[in-house]
Amino acid sequence: MQLGPQRIVCLTEEPTEWLYLLGQESRIVGISGYTVRPPQARLDKPRVSAFLSAKIDKILALKPDCVIGFSDLQADIAAQLIRAGVQVTIFNQRSVAEIFSMMYQLAAMVGQVDKGLQLIAAMQQRLQAIAQAASSLKRRPRVFFEEWYDPHISAIAWVSELVGVAGGDDCFPELARQSMGRDRIIADGGEIVRRNPDIIIGSWCGRRFRPAHVLARPGWQEVNAVRTGQLFEIKSADILQPGPASLTDGVEQLHRIIMAWGQAHG
Repeated sequence: MQLGPQRIVCLTEEPTEWLYLLGQESRIVGISGYTVRPPQARLDKPRVSAFLSAKIDKILALKPDCVIGFSDLQADIAAQLIRAGVQVTIFNQRSVAEIFSMMYQLAAMVGQVDKGLQLIAAMQQRLQAIAQAASSLKRRPRVFFEEWYDPHISAIAWVSELVGVAGGDDCFPELARQSMGRDRIIADGGEIVRRNPDIIIGSWCGRRFRPAHVLARPGWQEVNAVRTGQLFEIKSADILQPGPASLTDGVEQLHRIIMAWGQAHG
């Protein structure tokens, strides 16, 4: 007998990826249209939502016994579904610890605590190994992680933390504590220049990062990262998703970029 919800709609990608990793994909009956991880989900499951909107009628037609969403940004969708009598669970994870907590809770919801703990432990051990390897760096690079370019938006909390794990120092740690993108806007691009990042990483919320766009910014030519060509992209699906992706592929990419910089500047 399976425990927990049997017909789950996931309004964002991270619960979908996690349920697939837990071997519980058969419980998923609907997913977000932005889902790319795992690729199989787009082939197997109907897409019933964006991020700030959802096809309520289509969701209700799937007869879900649980809808899983993320953050206060989906509160309106949640309210509509709750009023229609649907159970809704909204997680609001913004830090690495909160991501692990979400994953544990979701594993428990579907009766997969043991498997969930095994997967979580493996991810935590890998993060520790990355941090240990990064401790060999003679100098930690200053990293500007750009979540959007017009206006400039800096890294959210879990990304800032993962930059630190990977061996770098976020140029705007004070903004990482702000959960909303509008509160992480850097109105004065000159402040980025003044903080002089050694590495710039772009992850433009679904748009392709364009290094040429950065190179053309007035006054940026003497920024260390621009001068030395340390401009990189990490796709948003790999790092801006507060779930398994950021704790695996996302941090691994950060680590490779930072360690390569360290070897070149050792």
